[in-house]
Amino acid sequence: MASRGVGLEMEKMSVEQLRALKEQADLEFNLFQDSLNNIRTATARLEIASTALHDLSLRPQGKKMLVPLTASLYVPGTLDDSEKVLVDVGTGYFIEKTMMEGKEYCERKINLLKSNYDQLLEVATKKKSIADETGAILQAKLKQLAPIQ
Repeated sequence: MASRGVGLEMEKMSVEQLRALKEQADLEFNLFQDSLNNIRTATARLEIASTALHDLSLRPQGKKMLVPLTASLYVPGTLDDSEKVLVDVGTGYFIEKTMMEGKEYCERKINLLKSNYDQLLEVATKKKSIADETGAILQAKLKQLAPIQ
């Protein structure tokens, strides 16, 4: 939660300044929420990839299987070598790695994303707190300015 000193400064602001501050804090919070969702999606994909690597490592060479080309299109294939995998490192680049290196790559990326998620969540929580406090002060000011009926 914002410190009381910041709250006192907000109480001195005009209604227009408070509205602008609230809009900015809400916008930033929404951007953080989008980033958090993207990190969750990326983490889930890496966890699925890590599980797939584990499952693949248990299959014998020559095993017939369906290979995904897209999320809904699979083609028949045969496992040639379960010790080498292609790892998508982004922007269309793939690197050949051993199965163990592929698993380690996924784990490192998952840990990095989780660390980034935790840091971003902390900042997003602070932004939400500022937006809420600004909204409360704005509502109180608007109530004071409203004509008594």
